[in-house]
Amino acid sequence: MNCRDVRGDDNILTDLGKMIRLSEQMTCQLYTGHRGAGKSTELLRLKQDLESRGFFVVCFEADQQDIDPEDVEYIDILLACTSRLLRELRTANAAPLKDWLSDRWEDVRELAQTKITLDKLDIEGSFAIFTKLTASIKAEPTQRTKIRDKLNPHTITLLTALNQFIESAKKNLPNGKTQLLVIVDNLDRIPLIFRDNGSNNHEEIFLHRHAQLKGLDCHMVYTVPIAFVYSKWANDANTDYGKTPILPMVMVQTRDGQSHKPGIIKLKETICRRVEPHAGQRDLETEIFDSPTTLERLCAMSSGHMRELIQMTQVAINHTDALPISVRAVQRAVSEMRDVYRRTVEELEWKILLRVDQTKDIQQDNEHRSLLQRRCILEYRELDGEGELQKWYDIHPLIRGIDRFKQESR
Repeated sequence: MNCRDVRGDDNILTDLGKMIRLSEQMTCQLYTGHRGAGKSTELLRLKQDLESRGFFVVCFEADQQDIDPEDVEYIDILLACTSRLLRELRTANAAPLKDWLSDRWEDVRELAQTKITLDKLDIEGSFAIFTKLTASIKAEPTQRTKIRDKLNPHTITLLTALNQFIESAKKNLPNGKTQLLVIVDNLDRIPLIFRDNGSNNHEEIFLHRHAQLKGLDCHMVYTVPIAFVYSKWANDANTDYGKTPILPMVMVQTRDGQSHKPGIIKLKETICRRVEPHAGQRDLETEIFDSPTTLERLCAMSSGHMRELIQMTQVAINHTDALPISVRAVQRAVSEMRDVYRRTVEELEWKILLRVDQTKDIQQDNEHRSLLQRRCILEYRELDGEGELQKWYDIHPLIRGIDRFKQESR
């Protein structure tokens, strides 16, 4: 579902796709937004659009099989890309990657804990080894350290071998495609971790390793944490990658706190699509929910966050024995989600949230970035009457109902 008109005219097909289509060189772009706001859905739109224009697109969620978001280094991402490209491009010449494995075979065989012998190392065997390495990095912390220690010194040679593999693949892409794009999704789930020297993991991955992240000989899109885009490194990121599009929330209320009907309608459409296969042709506002007011409250309390909207809808359904869903069931869903946010906010952050609630603006510091990352502060965008893009911030509406916030605001 296209929510462009309630996201401040955001359009991934223009913001990312046009750059990819028109560039004469390989592009590498970043994409961000609040977790669960709909980035994966937008990236799927991008994938489908570019596939219709002759691109072969490899799109994967890095945290599903390849990385542990709580502990990520660049080598993890490079191995994940290698594994996924081997999976998708089986007709390409895998000799460069086989040779890379062969040059450090004893270490690799031990790290992958494989019974594959060097003489049987074909494309399927190479794929199996890289898949085993990424699986170990994700699931086994002790093995993760060993793999990094052994392979980190060889990232440049692995990147070279992978590019030789990509060069072969691009000459014979499946289904007559002519260009290659790789989308690495869910890297926005990497939490912000500060080091003792004052640096942080976002800086280490996306800035210190930007040359390698950009080094693959194909078009690349990486999702990144929203806190990274609001850090002091924003200008460096813009220099290294170009402008980073930010997917804002669906606007469910205006800056002055009034209900924004177009945004509410979009959320109602989202719920309708989810429940229609189970509820048939029942009217959403009077037969699935007990009243339009009940449905609108659910939408408003979601803050325009798609994932939370669906989560709260599911909780309300779980507390409903027979349709329609009552205001009591919706309130139960709202209360349960509100309790999550109550536990999320730390003591010294209540004053920050009160200031954001009053000013609709944020300060450029780690506290505000952390609250953005945790969705306690949300970004909204809208076009004014003259077509000028306006950006503002607000606290999650669930927070206003927390007793501790009410005490702070008295």
